[in-house]
Amino acid sequence: MVSTYLSYTLLTRDLDKSLVRIAQQASVKREAEYYQSNIGKVKSVDGFMKDDRLYRYAMKAYGLEDMTYAKAFMRRVLESDLLDSSSFANKLTDARYRQFAAAFSFRNDESAVVQSSSQTDGLVELYTTTVNKQATSVGDDTRYYNVAIDRVGNVNDLLNDNRLRNYVFTAFGIQDSHYARQDMAAVLSSDPADPASYVNTVWGPRRDDATTRRNSARDAVDDATARIDDYTHQLALPDADIPDLNAKIAEQRRLQAVAWADMNTQDAALVTINRYFDLAAAFQFSADGTLPDGVKAQTEQSRDATNRLYVANQPRTSPTGALMERSIFEDKVASARTVDELLDDGAGGRRMASFLGTAFGLGAMLPETIRSILTSDRDPANPNSFVNQAGRWKEPFTRLMNAFNFKQDGTLDAADAAQSQAQTTSATSAYMSAYNDADEAADRLAIKNFRESVYTITSLDKFLTTPKVYNFALQSVGLDPARVSLDTIKKVMKSDLNDPNSYVHQLKDDRYLQLARSFNFDGKGNLTTPLVAQDRSEIADISKDYIIAKTKFAKGVELTALRKKADADAEYYRTAIAGVDSVADLLADRKAVDILLVAKGLDPKKVSTDYLRKVLTSDRNDPKSFANAASDKRFAEIASAFNFDTSGNVVRVVTVGPQKPVQVRETVDGYYQQTMETQEGNSNPGVRLALYFRRKAADIRTAYDILADPALSQVFRTTYNLPDATANMEIDQQARVVEKYLDLKDLSDPQRLEKLLQRFTAMYDLTNNKAGSPSLVTLMQGSGGSINQNTLMAIAKLGRAHG
Repeated sequence: MVSTYLSYTLLTRDLDKSLVRIAQQASVKREAEYYQSNIGKVKSVDGFMKDDRLYRYAMKAYGLEDMTYAKAFMRRVLESDLLDSSSFANKLTDARYRQFAAAFSFRNDESAVVQSSSQTDGLVELYTTTVNKQATSVGDDTRYYNVAIDRVGNVNDLLNDNRLRNYVFTAFGIQDSHYARQDMAAVLSSDPADPASYVNTVWGPRRDDATTRRNSARDAVDDATARIDDYTHQLALPDADIPDLNAKIAEQRRLQAVAWADMNTQDAALVTINRYFDLAAAFQFSADGTLPDGVKAQTEQSRDATNRLYVANQPRTSPTGALMERSIFEDKVASARTVDELLDDGAGGRRMASFLGTAFGLGAMLPETIRSILTSDRDPANPNSFVNQAGRWKEPFTRLMNAFNFKQDGTLDAADAAQSQAQTTSATSAYMSAYNDADEAADRLAIKNFRESVYTITSLDKFLTTPKVYNFALQSVGLDPARVSLDTIKKVMKSDLNDPNSYVHQLKDDRYLQLARSFNFDGKGNLTTPLVAQDRSEIADISKDYIIAKTKFAKGVELTALRKKADADAEYYRTAIAGVDSVADLLADRKAVDILLVAKGLDPKKVSTDYLRKVLTSDRNDPKSFANAASDKRFAEIASAFNFDTSGNVVRVVTVGPQKPVQVRETVDGYYQQTMETQEGNSNPGVRLALYFRRKAADIRTAYDILADPALSQVFRTTYNLPDATANMEIDQQARVVEKYLDLKDLSDPQRLEKLLQRFTAMYDLTNNKAGSPSLVTLMQGSGGSINQNTLMAIAKLGRAHG
């Protein structure tokens, strides 16, 4: 008979080949094919357990064959929430149950949902980042514009520069997606003062026509309104024909609505046409689109006006806009000799009213209210003054009034200025501190509304028709909801992110890709599972394994300190992995990578980034892929722990019933391993014990883990030739014996572990008189028997390493 030592050595020298031989056995192959063909049909725990063949296969694969009968118990295991430390499976001391539960997804933790919590948090963070970036970009864009516009030599130079063109279009309210280049070039080359120019000959008649139509529509509204009033009056008269009058009123209201709609249409057309005239007036291009020698595209005044328009047309007040408003206010205050002059700001007083309302905490104010405050009687004893009659607004109105030096008639004494330097400084400082308060409050409300509304979304159609979610989402990625069509967004959200030829990838705009990644819709617009680099259960496992690895052999004060640090690192990993969208993202965060490697029992210093990249981009379902072919199977585990494709992108993994494809493969591989151990054990129990110890070594953290498992205890006692009576000692005393003979850290070192098991197999042969070997007593008595040469060599060699 072949010795235990030799059998184990031959078997583990190329374990993959040994497992292939097992897989090729007819009965094993038949069971594997059945499992792979039918597990995808399972929809529930009941369905799984009713198929006894599937259930038994899985139980054996995870070393639970002896618990197959306990279906009620195993049901509780499968239904456990592994993210809940108090769940049934997590409270069991035997890790096999948790591993079994983790191999199936009957609880559907990764269920179809519009967003995961990390996606929601990520989009909110992106919203804040985008808002801040947009505010900063106003200044950057303005500085670029002011330099670049002076270098423009013709109309095409302007239209070909996307940044310049977008700046001009934003300033003048023109949608970039709707303009015709030839028409826009002609408008820019027009002189509004020349009746023969393009803008006058083409857009002039259209403006006249729109004006005529608008006036006709207004007259129709007025006529319908007058008729409605007349018919309504007649309803109160004696003998009124009520049904006839009501019918007439209804008809006039219909005509009134049509006229209102037509008037609004013509008003919109006039706004657009007038923008073209304003645009033409802002530039100095000749009719052929060129500039005369020495002439710039814009005068300094026109450029400054364009700057002001651009800043004013931003959705919020930017730092650049605030500085511009402060400068305008300072200029006005320095020159104004009356309240009317102060409010003569080119915007009907609204600009100054907005500035002062912000600076003095009054919010939106009408120019007339500002006028009344500044010309109020300053006598605090006058109960009839405007500020004294302002009720709860008395205090801020009084502060505003006292911030200026105007008299009741709105003028100044000859020696006075509208404000002293100190008053101006105080007002402008207050404005600069408060100019974005309203925007920040609006942002907080938008975020609150988004968080409260996003989880009510049940389909893509609901998303498209829920402004609190839709607008927030688009603004978060830098898209303007008013300028992007619903059809475009619908196609984006239905795109297959894993297909480089899908609609969203064809747009070649990262904003749309970010939007699609932030939500979970399938090709039909239904909810699907989140697109994440790693499932929550995997993140929890790595966090747990990392903490165990860092605190595995520590005690007392050292344990407390290490646990605190490990907990913080695990939290870092959980946060970092939520932002990973590719292998490149993960590898760029070396701290997260090191935590991952330590959790898997690997030394980060010995694993290069290039090697790990090959592991993470391996085809997990190809047995010959880089990760699966690696001699250290922990790299295959790392590859399986993520949802990356071979290009390094995050993909949405399609499940096979309650399992992912990689989990099905791992279950089958586990069945092969268990079958090999069983078959080897039938011919030599020592080999089975060695294989079992080899497989369980990574889970051993303390001496008590060994003592709690009879098979592990037997391996330990045999290895160090300890009598079975040792098992009758008090448990703490046994633990001290284990710690005396065995350095538990060696179990984390593959080479030391193999030496230990080689010693065990040699000692097992010696103890059990295998391979024709007599007992030591017989040997010492000089019998004719002899110990197998391999065993003697192994004892001599390994005794030095572990003696």
